[in-house]
Parts: sequence; structure tokens; C-alpha cells
Amino acid sequence: MKRAQVIGISVASVAGIAAFTMMWGLVGQKTETLTKEVIVNSTEVLVAAKDIGLGEVVAEHHFTWQKWPVDGVRPGMITAARRSQMHKIDGSIARSPIIAGEPVTVHKLIKAGQGGVVAAILPSGMRAVSTRIEPRTAVGGLILPNDHVDVILIRTVRSGGSKEEFVADTLFRNVRVLAIGQQIQAAVGKKAAESSGSTTTATLEMTPRQAELLALANSMGEITLSLRSVADLNSEGKNQTGDSLNREETNSVSVLRYGNKSRAYGVN
Repeated sequence: MKRAQVIGISVASVAGIAAFTMMWGLVGQKTETLTKEVIVNSTEVLVAAKDIGLGEVVAEHHFTWQKWPVDGVRPGMITAARRSQMHKIDGSIARSPIIAGEPVTVHKLIKAGQGGVVAAILPSGMRAVSTRIEPRTAVGGLILPNDHVDVILIRTVRSGGSKEEFVADTLFRNVRVLAIGQQIQAAVGKKAAESSGSTTTATLEMTPRQAELLALANSMGEITLSLRSVADLNSEGKNQTGDSLNREETNSVSVLRYGNKSRAYGVN
């Protein structure tokens, strides 16, 4: 072997050994972890210790205190500054469902004696009106609280002669169901409303004018509820009055026969 080749091999061997030694040192070197402590201003807010259902009477054991960033505290939240007033919450009624860990606000609770549960969950300016229904007029009992329905009136009218005809009118569209019977919240796992008999009532959320018209319609014929799809809730305005009773200046009902509007029949 030539002298130049021997020198080249020797240099390469030394360089390889040096590189291996350096890499071994890097692999074996311990990595230092830097921990930086950030101080966040926090307070304690009242949260639900477990799920609380609509209309449930609560006590102090239903709640717990949880640290919360001061910047995240919103109006209505109950903070630690009001810890001494916790006894005032005892016996309150939940105006809406509260999930575990959710902050409790003064607007979600109502004190007993300040109105019933239904009155507490009604939006301002709205009314709760009940109408009698049967399974066959309420989708077989599958309508549940918080569903939205169309309200249909079925009644008989006299034509030009003495002959009576059945007519159907959609009185209201997209009406929220507040309760079925005395059930104001669908039970977990239940797919149908609980009913103690063959007939029950549906309590609907309506405007004052709609409440008057529904009371009038109940004396004219049979009320049927038509369940709306959840997908339709945002596609149409809430709580609309149907064409047949849309005019407030009259108490007449425009009857539709075979898709064509005929004369109006008075409801006085």
C-alpha cells in the first residue's frame, strides 16, 4: 500500500473517531427544562357541582367554588365576594338547565315565591296558553317540551246550503312547546311525553294576540299540533300567525278549499 493511501486512511479514521466521540457526548448530554411561572389574577366563582335540571329546587350542595380568571368574570356571575350570601340560594328554582362546571348566574335561578317555573322561563312579553290535545292530535305523544309546532284548527262550516264541511286552517307556525301536561323538560332517555291518560294538554308560548285567538279557536273546533323539524327552526321566523287569523282587525277565518281561498266565516 502506498504511503499516501495509508496517510489518507489514518486521517479518515481519526476524523471518524472524533465525530463519534462528539455525537456520543451530545446524546448523553442532559437537556435542561426551563419552567416559567406566570401569575394570573383569578377569583372564585360559583359553578354547578352536578347537572341541574330545569325547574329543579336547588340547595347549597348543588354548587361549588372554582377558580376563574378575573378577566373572564361576566356580569351576573356569583363571585367569592358574595360567599356569605350562599344561604339565600337555598330553595331557589333553576330557570334553565345548568350543566356541571357551568358558572351560575343570578338570571338562572329564581327564588320560591317569585313566580312559578313556567312564568320564570317565559320570555318577556310572551304568554303561556294551554290547549287540550290527544295522542292522535299531537303526533302520537311524541311531541316533547321545547319542540316547535304548527297549530292547526279543524272545524265544520256551513256552505251555501245546509251542508256542513270540514275545513282545516293553520293558525300559528313555529310555536314553542313549553310543557306537555305538567312535564316542562324532556326526561333523559325518554322518546315520548309522559301522559297519565288518553288526553292531556300542551302549553304553548304565544304573543298576547295569539293567546286570544287560540282561546277562540278552542271553542270552534279541534286543535291539532304538527311537529316541525329541528332543521326548520332557523329557516323561518319564530312564532308566526297563520294567514287565516293574521289580521287583528277582524275575527273572521278565511277558509281554504282545494287550495283556493273562499269567503271568510265569522267566528263571533
